[in-house]
Order: sequence, then structure tokens, then C-alpha cells
Amino acid sequence: MTRGEFMDFLINALLWLWLARTIKFVLFWIYLWQLKEYHIPRFIDHFRTHKGKKLIFNPLLLVKIILLPLLLLNTLFGWVLLGMYLAETLLFLYGTARRNVKKPKITFKTRILVLAGFLVTGLFFWSMLGIKDVTLLAVSLLLFDILTPIIISSVVLLIQPFFVMARFRILEKARRKMATMNPLFGGLTVIGITGSYGKTSTKEFLRAILSVKFDVLSTPEHKNSEMGIAQTITEDLKPNHKIFIVEMGAYQKGGIKLLCDMVRPVIGVVTGVNEQHLATFGSLDNLLSAEGGRELAANLPEHGLMVVNGDNKYCLDLYKKITVKKKLYTTDHGKVDSDMWAEHIQAHREKLSFIARDKEGGVVHIDVNVAGKQNVQNMLAAITVARHLGLTFDQIIEGVKRIFPHHGGMVVKRGKFGIEIIDSSYSSNPDGVMADLNYLDIFDSKKMIVMPCLIELGEKSKEVHYRIGKKIAKVAGMAVITTRDQFEELKRGAIEAGMAPEKLIFSEKPAEIFTIVTTFCKKGDAVLLEGRVPGHLIDLLL
Repeated sequence: MTRGEFMDFLINALLWLWLARTIKFVLFWIYLWQLKEYHIPRFIDHFRTHKGKKLIFNPLLLVKIILLPLLLLNTLFGWVLLGMYLAETLLFLYGTARRNVKKPKITFKTRILVLAGFLVTGLFFWSMLGIKDVTLLAVSLLLFDILTPIIISSVVLLIQPFFVMARFRILEKARRKMATMNPLFGGLTVIGITGSYGKTSTKEFLRAILSVKFDVLSTPEHKNSEMGIAQTITEDLKPNHKIFIVEMGAYQKGGIKLLCDMVRPVIGVVTGVNEQHLATFGSLDNLLSAEGGRELAANLPEHGLMVVNGDNKYCLDLYKKITVKKKLYTTDHGKVDSDMWAEHIQAHREKLSFIARDKEGGVVHIDVNVAGKQNVQNMLAAITVARHLGLTFDQIIEGVKRIFPHHGGMVVKRGKFGIEIIDSSYSSNPDGVMADLNYLDIFDSKKMIVMPCLIELGEKSKEVHYRIGKKIAKVAGMAVITTRDQFEELKRGAIEAGMAPEKLIFSEKPAEIFTIVTTFCKKGDAVLLEGRVPGHLIDLLL
């Protein structure tokens, strides 16, 4: 093969391998923006985590930056770049075969963004086709490679205004439709549910109970943003609906007010507040304004009702300041003078049993097929609202029968080798972790937990993980932590509470975690999957 043929081979190989590995990273960066809901502060906050820092400060990127000037000195370094691109392409193909490639969920928006990202990449690739100078080609490809995060993020941000305009149209359409439903004059009763945790379960419990008496619509699972709510209104809300239950989420002060302006709730529920999302809100005061329920309370009509969790200190502070009609529910009536409370709580593996009482002397025995003692609070919130809307206790019992295990946010599944898998993997927050560990403690066999460190906790992160570590030591015999962010703080708490250092392991590799789980656990032992653990691990265990 002549030198010219060698150069042609190098040029073609560089081009096509570069294209293959760049497709992977276009998909990844759009996936990350989608994961953070195209919210700039949340996207930026990701780079404060260990995984986020690895995206910027990693050995491969450092080698590429060093390689950039070296390519200008000697064409032979093009072969080094070729080897790197070959390795990245093979890893991409391997990940694709294992279904382990991070890519966005298919929506209209991601289709447009992926198309735009591929268009930019394709135009650049096309412009490189005529280049015969190996050095110029290699430097150009490497520059695009290094700048891919900025290029794709720029594509997302440049296209965002068009989605914002489309969003405004959908929001306005939803507002007009809500106005025709006359929510303030008996046509439709809107119930808004907010808080740092428990929103989805409370919504599902309330929907099941109220459906005994009313035609009920609720926002789909975990869709609690402006667009998700607006789409539910425009596509699913019908004149026959008498109750509309809206789960309300926000990441900045004023976010809940915007949702209230659109749906105009008559009843508000605050399920509980903690440090989750503190980093994105910027301050505790901002968080308490939105997720903490102040905006929801301020936007209820004069004849509205606010229902608040009396077991939560932030909710109690809110309760004292509310001017509209208000009701308090609690699991401990002895501490707080509540309107609805629970007695004789019994938490079993796959159900809860308790007695609910109210100030008027009403009493009902509840057996509900959900796991986790924390769901008693969510059930009390639902029962309080149902009683306010005129349901009898007999109707409430009938509605409870329509509640299924997955509505509680945690499901017990039989895994490989007879291991009990407690799947609470959708999301996590400080109170949720503690509650799920309490549930894990019900099991008499060996117990372990697999979880990532929590994110978006801001200045409270170290304190929260230290507390979680101490709780893990009291409940579990083994723990695998899948992210590094506050691993040392979590480990410190666990060791101080008596856990052996070798029983708390860091691993982010699903196959390795699977080996640890199946080595430690036998038939009948229990594993809690808490928060966003690797999806491939769940596949392996089940």
C-alpha cells in the first residue's frame, strides 16, 4: 500500500469512526437536557455532582486536549486519534447491544432536537469530506469532539424559544378551557397537591377514593409541570369531570403560582417538605414559597380549603399562617391538635392497617394494599379531602379497595434466587429514604440497600447523607452506593453507628452490584432499590 493509500485510509477511517462516536454523544447530551427538564439551573447543578464532574474532568478528554497541539506537530498522532475513535465506537456498539446507551425518551421535542443535532453534525461531516490534509482533518474533528457539549447545548438553547412560543399557546389554550369549566362556580372542583415528597401517591389514593362518587381526572403519573398539566387539560379534561386532581411541581419561586393561575384550585394539599431541590431553588425561603405551599395557600379562593401534613415542621409553620379554611392531618394526635389522625398503625410487608379518626367523632378502619408506613400520611390526606367533599366512611372504604400496590410508590417483587426485591427506584428524597429503610426493617431476614447519593440538596447535602448513613447502619447488613458525591459522608455516618467499613461499598457497575447482592443475599433475604439505580441492575435482579 502506497503512502497516498495509507493517508486515504486514515482520512476515511477517521471520518466514519468520528461520526459513529459523535452520534452517541449527540444523543447523550440531549438525554441529559431532557432528564433535567430543559431547566438551566438543574442542568448546571448536575456538574456539581461526581458524575457531572467526570463529564468535564476525565482522562480521555484531557488526552484529547493534549493531543490537539500534538496533531499540528506530527501527522502520526492522527493514528492515536484513530485508535481512540475506534475504541469509542466499539464501546458505543457494545453499549447499544447491551441496551445500555443513554438516549432521550422519544417525544415531539426530542425528535426535533435529535434531528437538529444530527443536522449540525451531518453538515460538519459533509464539510470535512473534501479535506485531504490529515492534520487539518484530525484537528477539525477533534475540536468538534471536545466542543460537542457546548455545540449540542447551544442547539437546545437556540431551539428552546420556538418551544417556548408553542408552550405559551398550549398554556393559553389550557387557561381558556379551564375558564369555561367555571371551577370557582360549581362546574369543576380542582384539587392542587404540592410538596417535596408524597405528591404522586396522595394523588393516586385521592383519585381512587373520589372515583366512588365523582367523575375524576388526575394528571398522569409524575407529570407535574406546566406543560404536563396543560396537555392533560387540553387533551383529557371533559365536561363530565367533576373533580380534577393536579399534582404540582416546581423548581423555582413562583412556579406553583403559575400553575394556580392556570388551574385555579379550590382545595390545596401540602404533603410534606424537606431539603430536596434546595440547590435549584437557591434558598430555603424560595423552596417554602413554592413546594412548601405558601403560593398554593395564597391562591385559593375565600371559600377554599388547605389540607396540611401535621407531622412535618415546615407544614406546621405554614398552617399557623394560613388565612383560608384549613385542616390538619397527623399520625400522632397527641402532639398536634389535628382534624384527622391515625391510630393503631400496623405496617406489613404488602399492606397497611390503621384506624382513622376525625374531630367530629368519625372513625374508620383502613386496610390498604400498599407498602410503607409513610403512606399512612398520604392516605390521611386523601381521606381528609374526601370527607370534606361529602364522602361517607363506607364510600371511602370502597374507594380504598381501588388502590393497588404501585400507587404507593414502592412494590415488592420476587427476584432471582428467591431474593425479595423492594423496588422504590423511580426517585428519592431524604424523608423517602428514611421511610423506605423503616419498611426494610420489617423483614426478618438479611437486609441490604442499593442507592445513589441524593442530588439537589444544596448546603444540606452533607448533613442529610450523614443521617442516612446512620440509619442504614441500624437497618441493613450491607449497602451499595452507586454514586460518589456524598459517599464518604454517608460512610462516616454508617461507621459511627456501628457498621463495618467493608459493608458499605461504592460501585456503579450493574454486573458488579449484582454479584455483591447475590453473594450477600439468599432466598428470602431483602434488597431495597432506592432512587435511580442503574436500570440494567433491575433487569439482572428480576
